[in-house]
Amino acid sequence: MMEEGAKTLSKKKGSPVLPDMRGYFGEFGGRFVSETLMSALIELENSFRKAWRDATFRKEFRETLAEYSGRPTPLYFAESLTRKTGGAEIWLKREDLNHTGAHKITNAVGQALLARRMGKGRLIAETGAGQHGVATATVAARLGFESRIYMGSEDVRRQSLNVFRMKLLGSEVCPVDLGGKTLKDAISEALRDWSRTVRNTHYLLGTAFGPHPFPLIVRSFQSVIGQEVRRQILSAKGKLPDALVACVGGGSNAIGLFHPFLGEDSVRMFGVEAGGRAIAPGEHAARFAGGSVGVLQGTRTYVLQNPDGQIENTHSVSAGLDYSAVGPELAYYRDSGRIIFDWIGDTDALDAFQELSRQEGIIPALESSHAIAYGIRLARSMSRDQTVVINLSGRGDKDVMEVSRILSMKEVDKI
Repeated sequence: MMEEGAKTLSKKKGSPVLPDMRGYFGEFGGRFVSETLMSALIELENSFRKAWRDATFRKEFRETLAEYSGRPTPLYFAESLTRKTGGAEIWLKREDLNHTGAHKITNAVGQALLARRMGKGRLIAETGAGQHGVATATVAARLGFESRIYMGSEDVRRQSLNVFRMKLLGSEVCPVDLGGKTLKDAISEALRDWSRTVRNTHYLLGTAFGPHPFPLIVRSFQSVIGQEVRRQILSAKGKLPDALVACVGGGSNAIGLFHPFLGEDSVRMFGVEAGGRAIAPGEHAARFAGGSVGVLQGTRTYVLQNPDGQIENTHSVSAGLDYSAVGPELAYYRDSGRIIFDWIGDTDALDAFQELSRQEGIIPALESSHAIAYGIRLARSMSRDQTVVINLSGRGDKDVMEVSRILSMKEVDKI
């Protein structure tokens, strides 16, 4: 049953929506938290809405992105990859060229400025692939916050380079040995920390997930991605793109790209989840392909869970997509039919990682490699006068050693 207030959502299928007064996008979203965190979330929502209406705050946000993180990032025509693919033109939104190497810095800057405005002196964050952790550590160093980053111990192993970067930037990194030892478990520990320290701490959540108002806040900051793409593709081609593609973990890079185009019926949108080894329990992180509606870590959305409601373990070659749930706003657009979701498995993502490196001299993050793989497949099905924009959400420096290990094991398996 649709929650009260959801009727205020736009009736037009493709139009962007705001959450209702309780933080729901249709039946998805809300605030499922303890009383301690409820008061903190209400404070955060009020502070954000006031700041977002303040022209001075938004000006500082834009100027910090331009002067410190390197925005706008380029929209790059992948000519060699397009030629080899033989279909639609492939354009890459180069979020990998942001300071710290991914789109994560944009949201980190916004939330850090908000935390300073709220008088908080300490930042905590979760991280999977390590890019959000590095971004949080970076803004903490830049603006003078104390910071602590929670990270699943399996991800600590996979992303040792980013662990060192966080420590070098002055942040404490706390490995989490509970559960699957990945992103879900890191978020749980960060929420426990925040519930004990709300007076002086801001939880700088890294994706468009969690209890309201986090999905709204992260989407608002990350929408700069799609706003830039809109201006850039109109300048380059004189028309909007025919398709947009982004990988989907929690959903920040995807909703950031998609949101400014939601009202454009001519623009198709494709979110790409992690298919892992197979769409079977514990073998993937494709919530729409193998999950069902439930509640996890403060929000109602699609979750990987067993028939008893217990959260299933996940697997992906990419630490940043290795998560049991997806952002509630993306769940709403999936059920409305506005955004199409599919999945790419480990093998195809690894192939795309190598293909983009060899064709364009650009090493993508393993997360982004899922979008690259799907974008190549999509472009082949389209005509040469059409365009596909793929969000290259991060660079692959952090993944090179892990990919080397995996590919070496595959070579051994052939012997």
